[in-house]
Amino acid sequence: MNTASAAPPAPSARADEPQWLTPEEQRVWRSYLHATTLLEDHLDRQLQRDAGMPHIYYGLVVTLAEAPGRRLRMTELAKKAKITRSRLSHAIARLEKSGWVRREDCPSDKRGQFAVLTDAGLEVLRRTAPGHVTAVRQALFDRLSPEQQKSLGEIMKIVAEGLQPNEAGADLPWQR
Repeated sequence: MNTASAAPPAPSARADEPQWLTPEEQRVWRSYLHATTLLEDHLDRQLQRDAGMPHIYYGLVVTLAEAPGRRLRMTELAKKAKITRSRLSHAIARLEKSGWVRREDCPSDKRGQFAVLTDAGLEVLRRTAPGHVTAVRQALFDRLSPEQQKSLGEIMKIVAEGLQPNEAGADLPWQR
């Protein structure tokens, strides 16, 4: 059970007790979880249908396409994707099997590797991007007013900034 969605046993004035969510906060939290789960599933299904890859792989392909020379160090790609290095390694292996990405050794660091988007990977992105942007637009942006879109962007920026610590030694996925 998610601790944020657990019902409070009883109101408490003790300082060591959790600050349970109010009914309104509970409603907002559950709406957020419901919407993000459905949105991720919707985008995954669209990308599996159109490109044979999950949403997270598509994000990796896009990130590589936007990188100089269509290449990034694996550690940098993990950081940009906000995923663990082991999850990235597995994803890159799957993308390599499809011929969309290849790994290259880093000449300046024997342990380092680059992920490089191949021409075939760029082509699958070109074919898939129009359907993906249509799915994103229909699922999210077409349902919101311009004011709501602006508010959502501001809210998500605040949440992301609060969850990404800058101090050294922070427990971040790409460092695992």
